[in-house]
Amino acid sequence: MKKRLVSIMMCTAMLAMFFFMVTAANAGPPTMGEEKAAHPRIVKAIDALADAIAYMKEAPHDFGGHKEKAIEECHKAIRQLKEALKYMERQDTKKQKW
Repeated sequence: MKKRLVSIMMCTAMLAMFFFMVTAANAGPPTMGEEKAAHPRIVKAIDALADAIAYMKEAPHDFGGHKEKAIEECHKAIRQLKEALKYMERQDTKKQKW
């Protein structure tokens, strides 16, 4: 009876290890969508900047001469935020390699 219990426990442990290995292998690196989900404030900032750009482009005035530069700087900020997400995606990918 004791040997059978040990056998069952060993089989259970081996199945658990196999399940863990298969799950980890199939997980793959994080996608950009997963990074966006992990950093919702960055996504909101990108959306807000894009909205500000659209608003300024449609505005009939030039905001005291600052319109063109503001639009340019918003585009730069969006690029930097997207680069930040890409960086985190690469970092998370490195962590998953074993």
